[in-house]
Amino acid sequence: MDIKVIKTEEEYCQALKRLEAVFDSPADSPEGDEAEILAILIEKYEDEYYPIEAPDPIEAIKFRMEQMNLDNQDLAEIIGYKSRVSEIFNRKRKLNLKMIRNLHEKLKIPYESLIKDY
Repeated sequence: MDIKVIKTEEEYCQALKRLEAVFDSPADSPEGDEAEILAILIEKYEDEYYPIEAPDPIEAIKFRMEQMNLDNQDLAEIIGYKSRVSEIFNRKRKLNLKMIRNLHEKLKIPYESLIKDY
């Protein structure tokens, strides 16, 4: 087991291949330990070089609505009038503090996603 910090794309690809080879190893084996360490190193590399941006607030709301099988009428009950839902989805109106609090409380969308500029 020759494990080191991943610094290049080539090392990243090699680590992915090795992780694939040892991924299903028992947790209490040397290969299992290697898989766990490789996963941590790969995650660190990906966080630095391939960060995933949080969705803008509108996309976060739409995604959560889809997950919860909600429609625009359901959202209107959370943020106010049905016309506001349309204005928000068309990006003609910004979310206000009361809407953000309601969306966080009722849909469990993180505040960080709701206050992001869009």
